[in-house]
Amino acid sequence: MSDVPLSVLDLAPVAAGATAGQALEYTTQLARRTEELGYQRFWVAEHHNMPAIASSAPAVLIAHLAAATSTIRVGSGGVMLPNHAPLVVAEQFGTLEALHPGRIDLGIGRAPGTDQYTALALRRTMEGLSAEAFPQELADLIGLFSAEGLRRPITATPGRGDMPAIWLLGSSGFSAQLAGLLGLPFAFAHHFSSANTVPALALYRQNFQPSQWLERPHSMVAVSAICADTDERAQWLSGPATLSFVRLRSGTPAPLATPEEAAAYPYSDREREFAQDRFTGQALGSPETVRRQLSDLLERTAADELMLTTMVYDIEDRVRSFELIAEKVAGSLSRPGA
Repeated sequence: MSDVPLSVLDLAPVAAGATAGQALEYTTQLARRTEELGYQRFWVAEHHNMPAIASSAPAVLIAHLAAATSTIRVGSGGVMLPNHAPLVVAEQFGTLEALHPGRIDLGIGRAPGTDQYTALALRRTMEGLSAEAFPQELADLIGLFSAEGLRRPITATPGRGDMPAIWLLGSSGFSAQLAGLLGLPFAFAHHFSSANTVPALALYRQNFQPSQWLERPHSMVAVSAICADTDERAQWLSGPATLSFVRLRSGTPAPLATPEEAAAYPYSDREREFAQDRFTGQALGSPETVRRQLSDLLERTAADELMLTTMVYDIEDRVRSFELIAEKVAGSLSRPGA
């Protein structure tokens, strides 16, 4: 597609009036179409207690998507490791790698992917709400795949010998530094933490130590992207995603609204300010506008890859956005200095 690999981060959005089953079917359709278009990866993210997101069980959904496609890499963006025992994750993703060798990515994060009440339901103890054990849990997970550095004589089957590509995900400096020290590829959540993107990537590169996985730093930036035939159409399509974030922040999450409902929503001054900031630094507009925005992002971040996430109400508009970017934007993107 371009000098810069482009990939997809999908949350299996549940639109108002639709079911979770329909949302998952649309995600499957999108995975097949983006594979045809030449996108490199298709990742799904772990979220819980969110009526607008159906990707709560990434390993299960990845198994389905990998079976429904044939060449695109499929993975998690990510699995929230503190929610799970490392052995369970090793067995799940070892199984996926054994079934689909060379096509599975395991993106790991340390946030809960939900509110604190739901996180407690997942982790079952108040002590489990802390992420302080994350570095050791990550080391244990890697050890289960490689049988190196394990604290206990445990064999993950599948798991040992079936290691997927492991990425560390983050939206702050902590994960950036850890990814660098471990020599892992690093994916940054620019789509909801844009102010931290450049500083975090600098920390990653400064702290990078060559490893068995990488000789030099390798970074990917996740960015919200809505591309339509005109800037005005893309702005209209962005309304449901903006309203979804406003509702999430206020503690009243709901299925993805229609563009009409989003346009009619009576925003408070504070909500309107947040809404205006929602797509700051992201990619929103016609192909020419999106090309300029993504090129600027590459110039500022020197990212090796970009991952696009598109939250719109209709599956047709979601697919069309990825088609326009593949056909009219991707070919002109390049890394700085390339």
